[in-house]
Amino acid sequence: MADQNSAPILVTGAAGFIGFYVARMLLDAGHLVVGVDNLNSYYDVNLKKARLDQLVGRNGFAFHRADIADRQAIARIFEDVRPSHVAHLAAQPGVRYSLENPHAYIESNIAGFMNILEGCRACGVAHLAYASSSSVYGNSPDVPYSTDQNVDHPISLYAATKKSNELMAHVYSHLWNIPTTGLRFFTVYGPWGRPDMAAYLFTRAIREGKPIKIFNNGDLRRDFTYIDDIATGVVKVLLSPPGEDGEQAADRDRGVAPLYRLYNIGNSEPVDLMKMIETLEKVAGQKAVKEYLPMQPGDVHETFADTSALERDFGFKVYTPLEEGLAAFVDWYDGYHAAK
Repeated sequence: MADQNSAPILVTGAAGFIGFYVARMLLDAGHLVVGVDNLNSYYDVNLKKARLDQLVGRNGFAFHRADIADRQAIARIFEDVRPSHVAHLAAQPGVRYSLENPHAYIESNIAGFMNILEGCRACGVAHLAYASSSSVYGNSPDVPYSTDQNVDHPISLYAATKKSNELMAHVYSHLWNIPTTGLRFFTVYGPWGRPDMAAYLFTRAIREGKPIKIFNNGDLRRDFTYIDDIATGVVKVLLSPPGEDGEQAADRDRGVAPLYRLYNIGNSEPVDLMKMIETLEKVAGQKAVKEYLPMQPGDVHETFADTSALERDFGFKVYTPLEEGLAAFVDWYDGYHAAK
């Protein structure tokens, strides 16, 4: 059990999918948690509020409604909270939406991330762990994707902002000795998930008897990763800041800041999209109506995580099978929508 008198952990995006799980897991472990979220309308605000309702009122939790792009508001929160660690999970997500509203990505993912970095510098935090994305790999043919690969060719603005976050974090680790860890998430799904993601979109269409949109005529593969596994990995990494050892001192000689790290968190078992749909039909007990469409701009053909570094450094490996995770999601979906 953590010391309730210790400095709190700041979790941005606390009403979001991953942020909600991470905040809850930290609270369950006895940590003090301060959540930040602007509850924007990118998707159903009621879902965000329902997640937040699970946290508000719990012992050790406090909440600030604020936009990470609001420089003054974020500076005040850091000054008031003085967090020991920061889990930065707030962002403008979504590849396809970046084609419609590119400025939202610059405001949240670039300017907002800058405000978080400055807050960490001002407070001298012990560790900043932040969300990156598998999208940074673009359409690289080199699978599984490794953090040692070159990722200079993103194919969406969302991916470009996430790559930029990694570069910005490196600068702050180098200049100000701030321990930072970027976590490249791979196709996260599960209960309380985002309505713009495949599991939610497909389940809703199946239940409503509407067609599911299958892009690239189904010729896609995704490394679907269950939310509990993602949150467990985030918390493990967050609470173990990088420190300079012999290997990281060698990194310094190569120009890499020794307090800077990157990891993939994924299932390491990419699944054909059509197989995912077949599995979803099985657990939902209902067939899908299928509409086949061309590839969407900005989408990648395959995601496949090399997680050997995470396994080496933390002894952690994602383990939830897709059928088990989808069954849990469908159970939650049916219960959540039945209660609305």
